[in-house]
Amino acid sequence: MFQGLRTVIYNPGDLEKGKTWYKQALGLEPYFDDPGYVGFNVGGYELGLNTDVAPRAEGAGVMAYWGVDDIEATFAHLKSIGATVKGEITEVGGGIKTAELIDPFGNLLGIIYNPEFKLP
Repeated sequence: MFQGLRTVIYNPGDLEKGKTWYKQALGLEPYFDDPGYVGFNVGGYELGLNTDVAPRAEGAGVMAYWGVDDIEATFAHLKSIGATVKGEITEVGGGIKTAELIDPFGNLLGIIYNPEFKLP
């Protein structure tokens, strides 16, 4: 039975460049940093960087949404450090807002503000 999201893995092409960008994007240091894999603990979920995952067309693949408290500020921050916009901030109902970006390495990066989801 599914228990929920655990890990989302992105291929930055260059692990060191990816690590540097995601440290800036997340405001976090990786909890796991190996020559073949870098893992960030993002609120109990893992954002992993691995150059061994299959290459994909830029902006293609599964869309995972990372929860944020302030979608406007997060969206602006990600754009300011090099992400490009795939989908502008959109209210999808019930106060829920989503946006989609592409990191500098071609990976889809979704963000979501959902007033119903609060961490304990």
